Amino acid sequence: MADTAIAPLLTAAQVAANFADAHPPLSDDQAVVEANRCYFCYDAPCVEACPTGIDIPGFIRGIATGNLAGSARVILDANIFGGSCARVCPTEILCEGACVRSAQEGAPIDIGGLQRVATDWQMAQGAQPFLRKAATGRRVAVVGAGPAGLSCAHGLAREGHAVVVYDARRKPGGLNEYGIAAYKLTDDFAQREVEFILSIGGIRIEYERALGRDLHLAALRATFDAVFLAVGQAGVKALGIAGETLDGVLDAVEFIAWLRQSGDKSALPVGRRVVVIGGGNTAIDAAVQAKFLGAEQVTILYRRGPEHMPATVEEQKWAKLHGVNIQYWSVPLRIEADGGRICVVTERQLFAADLVLKAVGQKFAGDGPEIENGRIKVGTDYGTSLPDVFAGGDCVAGLDLTVQAVQDGKLAARAIAAFLG
Repeated sequence: MADTAIAPLLTAAQVAANFADAHPPLSDDQAVVEANRCYFCYDAPCVEACPTGIDIPGFIRGIATGNLAGSARVILDANIFGGSCARVCPTEILCEGACVRSAQEGAPIDIGGLQRVATDWQMAQGAQPFLRKAATGRRVAVVGAGPAGLSCAHGLAREGHAVVVYDARRKPGGLNEYGIAAYKLTDDFAQREVEFILSIGGIRIEYERALGRDLHLAALRATFDAVFLAVGQAGVKALGIAGETLDGVLDAVEFIAWLRQSGDKSALPVGRRVVVIGGGNTAIDAAVQAKFLGAEQVTILYRRGPEHMPATVEEQKWAKLHGVNIQYWSVPLRIEADGGRICVVTERQLFAADLVLKAVGQKFAGDGPEIENGRIKVGTDYGTSLPDVFAGGDCVAGLDLTVQAVQDGKLAARAIAAFLG
């Protein structure tokens, strides 16, 4: 953390309460009542709105009839990360936004909450409902142990292929482990879900192996029958203004990762005044967590209006509910240091801060297959310009969402299996 950070401002009990589960699970009775609100539409718009195509009426019917095992299998067959997606998906603009109940009553079915009920039940059983087919003798390298990489690895392992996953960090999970607000995935859920996924067998993970540093694509292609790149966007975009490298100015993704990996959050210094520059979900997550750590004044500076903000309306409401001030139409011109104080200067105002967090997006960092508009170029089968190399997740163009990364990995696994014959 930056040298400008100061002593913790809240007690351990206050911080623990702030970082408790943002949306506690439904009780058994609540789940049944909610499930029975579903119309079980034949051509369900909620299914069309789900990037992974989960049979939502089908799994909800399972909950309504007490068949949690069947419900969980329906979800996990389409989305092996169904547990984390139930917690982090922007359901208000996906399945719940398309719900018929939403159009009629303004009160959609709590699809995310019901999905969590079924997937949590399955994980509590200690085993997943899928078995690995007989070993094929084919080997695939997956680079990246995030949702895209592990979704692909799981799909390939189900087909009997052997998979080695390489990840640059010390722990698996990708953004679920390092980039999601701690109050969204509590109780070490990201790691428990990875263990659940790996229980299929046939998958080995090697840590602290970064592409371009410890791994090289040519060597992987020579060693394995196919390669899947799920390296995310490790590069961080610059603001392009003076002062962004000053002490006390950090990347928001670095701040979130630092926070998530800290054992005792009550001991974390954050400063009384925090300014976050950006308008996406990362900006919201960073700002709210700074508030939860005890920052007294947290301000998000966004260059356009609320209707243009990448963060959803619900995320914007969530930030404001917890005391974050969002300044729209505020373009930072420069960052200055004045006697230990940091100031973000815009056209209309000066914002003093102890900590400035940059959340203006990430970019693909690396080389290998053909790059287009800063992402790996892929075809409809997730194939790259190299015949045995596939790619998916945030390193390719598309929705930068966990659920989309899972879908990319799932479909890429099918394409790789077909390629392997």
